[in-house]
Amino acid sequence: MSYHVNEKGYYGAFGGAYIPEMLYPNVEELRRSYLNIMQKDAFQKEFHQLLKDYVGRPSPLYFAKRLSEKYNTKIYLKREDLNHTGAHKVNNTIGQILMAKKLGKNRIIAETGAGQHGVATATVCALMGIECIVYMGEIDIARQAPNVARMKMLGASVVPALSGSRTLKDATNEAIRDWINNPIDTHYIIGSAIGPHPYPDMVTRFQSVISKEIKTQLLEKEGRDNPDYVVACIGGGSNAAGTYYHFLDDESVGIIAVEAAGKGIHSGESAATSALGKEGVIHGCKTLLMQTQDGQITEPYSISAGLDYPGVGPMHAHLYQTGRAEFYSATDQEAMAAGLELTKLEGIIPAIETGHALAIFEHKKFNPDDLVVLSLSGRGDKDLDTYINYFNL
Repeated sequence: MSYHVNEKGYYGAFGGAYIPEMLYPNVEELRRSYLNIMQKDAFQKEFHQLLKDYVGRPSPLYFAKRLSEKYNTKIYLKREDLNHTGAHKVNNTIGQILMAKKLGKNRIIAETGAGQHGVATATVCALMGIECIVYMGEIDIARQAPNVARMKMLGASVVPALSGSRTLKDATNEAIRDWINNPIDTHYIIGSAIGPHPYPDMVTRFQSVISKEIKTQLLEKEGRDNPDYVVACIGGGSNAAGTYYHFLDDESVGIIAVEAAGKGIHSGESAATSALGKEGVIHGCKTLLMQTQDGQITEPYSISAGLDYPGVGPMHAHLYQTGRAEFYSATDQEAMAAGLELTKLEGIIPAIETGHALAIFEHKKFNPDDLVVLSLSGRGDKDLDTYINYFNL
């Protein structure tokens, strides 16, 4: 069995392109063009040059000695927090801005939750001199003020989403509305491995630089290019998709996804899609989705603005349904404690999203000789206020 997308845009039962007719020309243009454009030597050369000289890749693979001693296993951290803009998001936005230019688009829209994707999009638009509009939930604007300021400094317009829960889902709805109204000149840079085909595959391919580097770096450090486990936090799932990509079809590598349980899986305030979700359609694809009995989307909740999404990308839904990946969830409390623990043990302040992944070591016991690679998806600067208030620092 392959865990990659098929030619129709599906991962098993999940994926596809469920879109309003008005978006069909945009999505179809992208679907027809994306692989041809991506595979051209000139595109790859420009993409990798920017990743090297602008983003600062390859990001280090760091052996976390004190964390490893505490949990009696070998833990490596893939340091996506050291990328320019502070997270993995920029790998994808660099790729998509180059794609937009090749398609002749001169206006960029994006959605953002924690603000990291918004910042990464505003950054590449500033780099290329292209107009940028970022949609962000009103609640997220309040709790991620530093990132909002960064986007504005970079020249982006930040438009609040005032409907629904006023978080990521609603920002995505607003961005899709904009795209329907501006189909000719606008490219929508989706920030996660979600959306109508080809977005989940395209985003995953741009992020797959993560797993490609892990293989090279492990070979150098350990004499083998496969870890025993790869671990990532998961909302929509772009950092996870990039971390898993080159290991998907090699079943000797265990895949672990950690979702946000919020105040508890069954508390009514959670974003643990694998535990709570049923098959449904959101933002253009069929996937696992938190919903009521009559199919209304349930409001997700997490202390981390980047994980409070009511679904997961279709690739992850497939990994869950087939049992290829193990899905866990961490509560706010567990994620915050794990984030603080990494700070004290390794001198690295992680994003709260990453704190969820780090909480895996309280949930699962690894063997002493296991090689565990964890994607440190972002740095904690943007979350300092949350850390300060939570721990009364």
